[in-house]
Amino acid sequence: MPTSNGSDADLTSALAEAVRGAAADRTPLEIRGGGTHAGMGRPVSGTPLEMGGHRGVVAYDPAELVLTARAGTPLSEIEAVLAENGQMLAFEPPRLGSGGTLGGAVATGLSGPRRPFTGAVRDYVLGARILNGQGEVLRFGGTVFKNVAGFDAFRLMAGAHGTLGVLLDVSLRVVPRPAVEAARVLDLASGAALQQVADLMRRPLPLSGAFHDGRRLHLRLSGGRAGVQAATTRIGGEAADPADWEAVRDLTHPVLTRGEGLWRIALPRTGPAGEFADLPWDQGGGVRWLAAETPPAQAWDQAAALGGHIERVRGTAGSAFQPLPPALLALHRRIKAALDPDGLFNPGRMYAEV
Repeated sequence: MPTSNGSDADLTSALAEAVRGAAADRTPLEIRGGGTHAGMGRPVSGTPLEMGGHRGVVAYDPAELVLTARAGTPLSEIEAVLAENGQMLAFEPPRLGSGGTLGGAVATGLSGPRRPFTGAVRDYVLGARILNGQGEVLRFGGTVFKNVAGFDAFRLMAGAHGTLGVLLDVSLRVVPRPAVEAARVLDLASGAALQQVADLMRRPLPLSGAFHDGRRLHLRLSGGRAGVQAATTRIGGEAADPADWEAVRDLTHPVLTRGEGLWRIALPRTGPAGEFADLPWDQGGGVRWLAAETPPAQAWDQAAALGGHIERVRGTAGSAFQPLPPALLALHRRIKAALDPDGLFNPGRMYAEV
């Protein structure tokens, strides 16, 4: 268990009181952390509920690969603590600014380049404490991977953008850092690069990243020294600096900053990409990136037809999330009503109806 940095604080009681007061007055609340993910959702009209002061690592057992921290804890502090013990967050959340928090990373559900190789945010959430719409503290899940109590409930928090409850603490499974990392660059067009990645992923290679910038394929390998060296020989191409992948993770690569906004288009990795085929892609082809103020009007329907969806990651214009079919919207509304019956938390953040 790391030593407190002096700014750690448990504000559960104060936050619960604020929620109970808002429930009594029927006052909507805008849940705020570090503000780094503000461009991902629709504007919220509500009284700010500041989470930045509710911070600190609550428990950490390197031997058990489990860490529990309060939602306002900066990601930078968590990753520093893990690095001291040779560990990391496997889902590699994008750091969209220096103020990013654990709660923001979980609430938005964003994973980085490692996702197709190691899993998504929700795969590593073991449990959570939240405040519901009555200001009650609820605990879901636990701190061991085999614990399935409240399984669905705590996983729902990943990607809910604070619309279902106020995240207080989150327990995560962490993983050892790889001993060695290497990067390679190959001159391949997008289609050929996708085929190359598909072939490589069928083999026991230590791939941890596959990104195409529109001209060239960038690969990252992570693991033991012998395995990484053998894989680089097999793959060929040019050597690159693995540190360059920080820009891919944090969405600051030049091809991702050309427009006033940035849109994440999630598609089946091995399926057709339609009009999105020429866009830069990450996660082995499962995510296409559109750097523009807004997507073309027809893009939403085409993404849905391809089995995917669009969401805004950066910007202020247009709808922020793929429109939901009626049945799925009704399900969202039922879940919202169960945890936040008065609609206090981030109303309209994802959809006007939720």
